Amino acid sequence: MSFAHISNIFLSILLPLLFSNTCEAIKCFDCNSKNNSACLEMHVPKMHAIIPIVDCRESLSNAIDKREFFCRKITQTILHPDQTPEVRITRGCGWVRSKRECYKADNMDHLETVCQCFGDLCNAATTLEHVKVTAFVAVATLLVAFRTWRGNV
Repeated sequence: MSFAHISNIFLSILLPLLFSNTCEAIKCFDCNSKNNSACLEMHVPKMHAIIPIVDCRESLSNAIDKREFFCRKITQTILHPDQTPEVRITRGCGWVRSKRECYKADNMDHLETVCQCFGDLCNAATTLEHVKVTAFVAVATLLVAFRTWRGNV
């Protein structure tokens, strides 16, 4: 079997997985930094014990029918009139999609950035899309390394 044939099979399986944006059942981190300070800065390997994880379909299916759930991270800067601004992060499930991966909203009392993502536990990341880009670069690197190795054999 040639390298070209192997890489075509590999890419035909992997690329749709990397760029898919739908999910029947998805698990998301579920927290609010108002009552859980660990929600502010998350490092995925440590957070499973501290931050609850919810299956969006199980936790929201009774309230919302026939929706494609996703994970969401909301970063708010709350502008208290007599205090310094407070940053609050909320992570959880979403069900009404935006056309954009992230969007901003400004109100009189707070600034808000809402980001959505479509893979399990993806709402831990600062930049939600970096996981797909990292995976794509890793696959491309492996293919080049394999090709170089096959050329030397």
